Amino acid sequence: MTPDQVKLVQQSFAKVAPISETAAVLFYDRLFEIAPQVRAMFPADMTEQRKKLMMTLAAVVNGLANLDSILPAASALAKRHVAYGAKAEHYPVVGSALLWTLEKGLGEAWTLELAEAWTAAYGTLSGFMIAEAYGRPQAAE
Repeated sequence: MTPDQVKLVQQSFAKVAPISETAAVLFYDRLFEIAPQVRAMFPADMTEQRKKLMMTLAAVVNGLANLDSILPAASALAKRHVAYGAKAEHYPVVGSALLWTLEKGLGEAWTLELAEAWTAAYGTLSGFMIAEAYGRPQAAE
């Protein structure tokens, strides 16, 4: 990721944060629509899960300028996801749901440049997490 991409991701997330509950609902609704098989990995009541998602996203976005600061937590998260039944092939689906959510949440502010920045951020982090959890890097775009 370039410094400009980091800045774009951080600025855009600042616009999403005030609508975090709505964004989390959009994300999980989209995820379960495009990958219904993953629904069983989640609790019936998604309230806490949605909060965790947005807190994790905020921590990652805030740490993008200093990736080394967030990699230990990302590694631990990746390993926990294995225990929940997550597989490497789920990462691209999650990325797709995330980008879709951001596009819907940001509306006209969603540009090709912003999509590329978020794709780079997600690709960097998910590639690392896949390698940590499964021992092999895999493209996750």
